[in-house]
Amino acid sequence: MSDYAIGVDLGGTNLRAAAISREGKMLNKIAGSTPVGAGRNAVISDMVVAIETLQAGLPGQKLSGVGVGVPGFILMDKGIVASAPNLPEFDNYPVRDEIEKRLGARVILENDANAAALGEKWMGAGRDVDDLILLTLGTGIGGGIIIGGNVLRGYLGMAGEIGHITISPNGYPCGCGNTGCVEKYASATAVSAMARLMNLGHDLSSEDVFHLAKGGNPRAQAIFESVGIALGTLLATLINTFNFPLYLLGGGVTAAWELFEPPMVAEASRRSFIYRKNPPRIQRATLGGDAGLFGAAYLPFQA
Repeated sequence: MSDYAIGVDLGGTNLRAAAISREGKMLNKIAGSTPVGAGRNAVISDMVVAIETLQAGLPGQKLSGVGVGVPGFILMDKGIVASAPNLPEFDNYPVRDEIEKRLGARVILENDANAAALGEKWMGAGRDVDDLILLTLGTGIGGGIIIGGNVLRGYLGMAGEIGHITISPNGYPCGCGNTGCVEKYASATAVSAMARLMNLGHDLSSEDVFHLAKGGNPRAQAIFESVGIALGTLLATLINTFNFPLYLLGGGVTAAWELFEPPMVAEASRRSFIYRKNPPRIQRATLGGDAGLFGAAYLPFQA
């Protein structure tokens, strides 16, 4: 019986890793910056050092394997990052094999939003269900779909690109080539853009807009009402499509939950007869930034 696994969360700006027991207890965690500008070899080396540091702190215990969450499109069977917009040097690079070669341990790659969804299923808000969807509301909107306790990947591994579901057919253009994607209406970037359009300020972060709304600014409050309507429209589509018992929202934008949750639920109810007949749970995720670490660490236990 293996004692623990290591989960790695590789972001565009941060690298974090944690050793987590089979029972789901976090044994140790380390964090640092991702030196993307130094090249992929430096990033891989940093990952290996982080993993070895965690191993050294658990002498005599057996490592089941290493899971790595990466923001991009993963070819699971080959262990290759096919496309990672925030880590372009990793495109078509055999990340899994390179880390395995240096570590001598089994490595499994996964999309970071999928890993976060799996983490919430294992040790977070989704422990009591086998089917759930997690939306991550950050700079963009990511998504992960868990069905029967496993990540739904699709035949190319690209299932769960929920941020690019259309909610406004003739809406704002998105970098993906579509128009009206939900991430253009409910992400942190969208909140900042709406603040500029409404003359609240040119360099306001979504957190700045949140504080204005909390302070009673009606235009800032209207922005989060708009976010809620966009998310409610999206959730109605997901509820009608999947009929899952649980829909979770995580990421920085959820700090404004109390502002956007009422219009979100009202819109989901208005647009989904399934919701009105038998409403599923729509909740905040509970693991925060650690969801991806838990999910990545769970991958070797699943395999």
